[in-house]
Amino acid sequence: MEKASSNLSIGIDFGYPFRLHQVAFEAPMCEAMRRERVFLSGDYSSSAEFFVTIAVFSFLYSLVATVVYIFYLNKYRENSQRPLIDFVVTVVFSFMWLVSSSAWAKALSDVKVATDPDEVQLLIPACKDPTNKCGSVHGPRWSGLNTSVVFGFLNFVLWAGNIWFVFKETSWHKGGSRLAGSAPDKQAGTFDQQPYNQGSFDHSGSYSTQGSFDQPSEYSQVGGPTSYSNQM
Repeated sequence: MEKASSNLSIGIDFGYPFRLHQVAFEAPMCEAMRRERVFLSGDYSSSAEFFVTIAVFSFLYSLVATVVYIFYLNKYRENSQRPLIDFVVTVVFSFMWLVSSSAWAKALSDVKVATDPDEVQLLIPACKDPTNKCGSVHGPRWSGLNTSVVFGFLNFVLWAGNIWFVFKETSWHKGGSRLAGSAPDKQAGTFDQQPYNQGSFDHSGSYSTQGSFDQPSEYSQVGGPTSYSNQM
């Protein structure tokens, strides 16, 4: 009733880690110009903290891996166990990014419902009085939180795509490549040996008729001088 002398505006600030049941605000009461303390409902800190924890650890691991790839690549490849460890960690982080992003997306959806102005008005006793009219000036801004969900799933795609490149450095991939490369070499060796085992070109004896071409020497010695001696 005393609108001119009472502050009817209500501002509610909430944020990470989204323990909404600990977020309180002052709501005006209809009698004696008093104000009461009202709390929001819901606790979504587990999903939010899980998402942030995965993000922090993956960022730190990415920094360490970048330093190793740039400055210690030779030592990284010397020991076959290091690429395997890198491969397993990459697979784990890919799976955790998918789980944490999905959990945070669900939690953010619940946070939007719990902080909707229409839902908050139901917590205020004065707004339940039909003689009072409660409305919202503006709602929460979700652009930053929506972006975090998008980047969470993009990180899953990035880490999942990186599994192939890390797998190429492991002994599993290199061993499979060697086995695949040795099979064609063995087959090629068997085909190369076949022409040398036949001996089909050792028929030079059939063509060795040089003696037949030496026979004209016999004919050249017969009849020459004999014919002239007979004439004389």
